[in-house]
Amino acid sequence: MNIEAHLAPYAARSEASRGRRFTEPAPASRTEFQRDRDRIIHSTAFRRLEYKTQVFVNHEGDLFRTRLTHSIEVAQIARSIARNLQLNEDLVEAISLAHDLGHTPFGHAGQEALNACMKDHGGFEHNLQSLRVVDELEEHYGAFDGLNLMFETREGILKHCSLANARKLGDIGQRFIEKRQPTLEAQLANLADEIAYNNHDIDDGLRSGLLTTAQLDEVEFYARHRVEVEDAYPGITGRRAIHETIRRMINALIVDLIAASQARIRDAKLRSVDDVRNAPVLLAFSDEMKKEAAQLKRFLRENLYLHYQVNRMTSKARRIIEELFHAFMSEPRLLPPTYQVMAGEGSARVQVQARKVADYIAGMTDRYAMREHRRLFAVDEL
Repeated sequence: MNIEAHLAPYAARSEASRGRRFTEPAPASRTEFQRDRDRIIHSTAFRRLEYKTQVFVNHEGDLFRTRLTHSIEVAQIARSIARNLQLNEDLVEAISLAHDLGHTPFGHAGQEALNACMKDHGGFEHNLQSLRVVDELEEHYGAFDGLNLMFETREGILKHCSLANARKLGDIGQRFIEKRQPTLEAQLANLADEIAYNNHDIDDGLRSGLLTTAQLDEVEFYARHRVEVEDAYPGITGRRAIHETIRRMINALIVDLIAASQARIRDAKLRSVDDVRNAPVLLAFSDEMKKEAAQLKRFLRENLYLHYQVNRMTSKARRIIEELFHAFMSEPRLLPPTYQVMAGEGSARVQVQARKVADYIAGMTDRYAMREHRRLFAVDEL
């Protein structure tokens, strides 16, 4: 039975894929994209996401989102939308689960700090690092480095890329040079990411006490759905009211995205994945929903991401990343042997060593980074 037979003509299909970097026998009981999903779930980098920051550092509370729970929520949202649009659910799930594999400890603060440290060595960007993880850094197979994922999965992981970096990446970077689009599945994973983090950051912000419902009433999108909940369930309060409000917000975003995207797809008269690549971006919210989502993003930035208590932790996180980087670059023998560069000379060796240090730090969980920092800088730690 062809389990991809129900897909729309413009959906990505395993049999029409550009394939893997290293040829392998076809799987006997699953599609190629299902195999990709399974390889991602069994990867070391995926397990590490359990202890990597979304907004709140792992030790700050057991119930806040981590990179792992965030990735699972993105995959759930993306699969639901993919089914409605007759897209490849397995591909969109694989992309969603892998999109943060290269993220540093301590969330965006960690990425910004590591990028600053790497400014003379090619910089650091977590989308590129996610691709590097699945292409090179995972060590599971005897025949090749990395996970040897399908082209379309790798393409979806690489959401953003500078032209300078795209030129170094061969076929996977070509679309950025030619200004072409990725598959609809890749476009969808990106939007599901946005839906997930905007709404679960509200939940975590309220749980932490850094946000209040009174503040959130400044956001019309939230206020409208809160009133709906109170009208439907008079007297509802606490966590139940918050969850009811947020789930309605998520549903509104999903319904809007499906309707707006279906209209664009219909107008584009797509017949194949190549048509998708040559078209403008086709998956998007309606203009009205874009405005509401933008207001929500601004609110979260001003009231949560830049909250002084969050900034105190991110300030510590930047120092940890910076001090680890400079310690390892000054004395590479502090690194585990596999991260020490023994060959080469001069600036070329320094560049390679810097990238190895970035790989090591980016692969750390929050608590491992803090432990390494204590080992190096606390006089009472061995």
